[in-house]
Amino acid sequence: MKIENIQVLRGPNIWSVSRKKLIQMRLDLQELEHRPTNKIEGFYERLKTLIPSLYEHRCSPGVAGGFFSRVLAGTWMGHVVEHIALEIQTLAGMDAGYGRTRETKTTGVYNVVFAYVEEKVGIYAAQAAVRIAEALIAGNDFDLEAELQKMREIREDTRLGPSTGSIVDEAIARNIPWIRLNNQSLVQLGYGKNQVRIRATMTERTSSIAVDIAGNKDETKHLLLEQAIPVAKGMTISSAEQVDEVISRVGFPLVFKPLNGNHGRGITINVKTRDEAVSAYEHAARLSRKVIVERYITGYDFRVLVIDNKMVAAAMRVPAHVNGDGTSTIQQLINTENSDPRRGYGHEKVLTLITVDRDTLDLLDKKNYTLDSVPPQGEMVFLKSTANLSTGGTSIDVTDHVHPQNIFYAERISKIIGLDICGIDIMAENLTEPLPHTGGVVLEVNAAPGFRMHVAPSEGLPRNVAGHVIDMLYPPGKSARIPIIAITGTNGKTTTTRLIAHIVKNNRKRVGYTTSDGIYVQNTLMLKGDTTGPVSTEFILKDPTVDFAVLETARGGILRSGLGFSRCDIGVITNIQEDHLGLSDIHDLEDLMRVKSVVINSVKKDGWGILNADNEYCVRIGKRADCNIAYFSRHENNPVIKAHCKNGGIACVSENGFITIIKGDWKIRVERTISIPLTFGGTVPFMIDNVMAATLATFLWGIKTEDIRISLETFIPSAAQTPGRMNIFEFKNFRFMVDFAHNPDGYNGIREFLSYIDSPQKIGLISGTGDRRDDDLRELGRIAATMFDHIVIRQEDHLRGRTKENIIGLLLEGMKEVKPGVSYEVIDFANVKSIEYLIEVAQPGAFITVLSDAVNGAIDIVQSLREKERDN
Repeated sequence: MKIENIQVLRGPNIWSVSRKKLIQMRLDLQELEHRPTNKIEGFYERLKTLIPSLYEHRCSPGVAGGFFSRVLAGTWMGHVVEHIALEIQTLAGMDAGYGRTRETKTTGVYNVVFAYVEEKVGIYAAQAAVRIAEALIAGNDFDLEAELQKMREIREDTRLGPSTGSIVDEAIARNIPWIRLNNQSLVQLGYGKNQVRIRATMTERTSSIAVDIAGNKDETKHLLLEQAIPVAKGMTISSAEQVDEVISRVGFPLVFKPLNGNHGRGITINVKTRDEAVSAYEHAARLSRKVIVERYITGYDFRVLVIDNKMVAAAMRVPAHVNGDGTSTIQQLINTENSDPRRGYGHEKVLTLITVDRDTLDLLDKKNYTLDSVPPQGEMVFLKSTANLSTGGTSIDVTDHVHPQNIFYAERISKIIGLDICGIDIMAENLTEPLPHTGGVVLEVNAAPGFRMHVAPSEGLPRNVAGHVIDMLYPPGKSARIPIIAITGTNGKTTTTRLIAHIVKNNRKRVGYTTSDGIYVQNTLMLKGDTTGPVSTEFILKDPTVDFAVLETARGGILRSGLGFSRCDIGVITNIQEDHLGLSDIHDLEDLMRVKSVVINSVKKDGWGILNADNEYCVRIGKRADCNIAYFSRHENNPVIKAHCKNGGIACVSENGFITIIKGDWKIRVERTISIPLTFGGTVPFMIDNVMAATLATFLWGIKTEDIRISLETFIPSAAQTPGRMNIFEFKNFRFMVDFAHNPDGYNGIREFLSYIDSPQKIGLISGTGDRRDDDLRELGRIAATMFDHIVIRQEDHLRGRTKENIIGLLLEGMKEVKPGVSYEVIDFANVKSIEYLIEVAQPGAFITVLSDAVNGAIDIVQSLREKERDN
């Protein structure tokens, strides 16, 4: 087998709109295409032995063992790889249950698609599944546990921590979108101007002063003491020479901890001798120049969580420990404890595996124990100084048992320190009585406290503390989203996108929009290039100044990564025509329809899909859509329009010289077609389509028709507003048009426009793109031969696997097929020279057209030549 490609899909895609996280692996089975599983001796038995849990995969029979029955009866290896990839993720602690395997048009090559939890693990699982299958085919031994451990390690290196993850999960449950902003825990919730950011359990509301205070244990203690909060007696030292002083002033037993430490690192508890004190100081001083020394308070370790100045959870934390049974060594007891199915690697489960470190050995040494010691029956042997869950500790929820006075203390502490999310560590006999009654004290206050102990306690009720964070960040009435209008189609996407953005901008919205020539915020070009994929979408959705997104969405981005948004308010498909066929397993218009329909399928249920009623594939998408549908058409009597409006539907048509919205039996005339500059006096039908699509989308969003009318009148086709879309430049003796038409439908649109042009000579400069099918290139030649008096072919870029000679030859074949005596020439000039050459050969009054990417920077070159002519 050979892996040809692995793609990561991160949004709505051609396989599923709801399952946004998918791996798509293009797998060539090679000779295995002729060897299904029942033809490979022993394969079924070896697979069952290595991964017996695959029995739970029901597959098409729909019952447990269904997949195994398929393997026994005979199935193809791509199908097996899909199931292995899913199951090894589950065995590694990441349950992923969706998969599809489909053969491509290339015999023996399959798209193996399966869900992932963590992206890098998903990629690794794809590769590992192929390795496992190959080992099973060959009958070789395979170390499955090593692969699973590797996947766990990748997950721990890349996943969001349990606290950040719980907030993100709660956001998802509330339909709040999110974007990860780095490889750690910086996350954006919401889009555009309605976004908020979190980092772990700190939010953009968290005061940096409060974080500094909480990070300085000495300063925290001082502030709390001033406000009559009970704290442990102690002092801060910065040298070993001060150990005797602290022993004298505070007295044994002591606790040593780094001033700026966290997660229990560097802490030594229950220090009872001077030698222990010196060693404890040196241990803490490795992490911090200053060391806090406090009286060791006996009791239980409690964590109280306060969010938005309200106590929301409390837990008793117990350090990692084992209970003696009188026969097992401490190491054996640790091994037994680690076999608890609730314990796992890192944060994968409720509890973390217990590891042995310096802290463990020191604690054992104080009891004159080693790992080989056998503690008596019932003795609890502590293995860590602190109760952090990340070091193997356990937690017991006590939220419902906290005394009202202790709640008052906790909420007051959060205000004294100034933290919006605050973890308070308390040592006390219990929290059911006020701290002064039990001698309990506040040990420290934590910014970015962990949520794991509350979300998944070892005992007691789980608390949805993340819900309180979302309540604070998005109180009732505050939206997390901004409006999104997404535009796709074969032709007209960019112009429609720009026109919609223009209308929305004119209605006092700060618009971010993406096009095939760049990313714009309001009127400013932010990034130049073809920016119609999910990365460009995220650029807009990350911008905190944007309150409305208009997104051109091309097929390439959908196929590579899926959509860059989870849902949109309005989706527009301008048309579905032959273009880019034969690429990425998209071979015909049926395939292309499936790609384009992703946009409509991602429209929210009460949103709108805008579709071209003159295009049969758009109409078919409309019949299957799960949202409101509105149509546009050049013909008022289009049967789709008639039937749609008869049923109370909304449409936009070109009728009697007007752009008109039809709502049931009502007509709303928006503007005369000849008064809309983009239609070139009503002579360009495909531009009328673009106007109707934009008019309908903005009308359905709620913009008044009079405001739409003004915007249509002020949107001027030019290099500034519609670069590369029928940009016409007037010279003294001729006219020059630049258009990015690059497929037969686009060429036909230009041909229709040129039929209205009165000129003694129509010259066309054309080229081809190498990744089109042979007959697509011939068709460009056929159309060009019918609309130009003289054709100049210039082929430089976009060869994409072909030669210049091959592309030119196919264009000429098409030209000569319809006009054997066609006037043409092939040139090989530089960009500027090629434009100058067209001017040299043009007759007075000529109309020159440059199509597609025949000349890089054609607009800039023509503008420069026109300015030079004016200066002369």
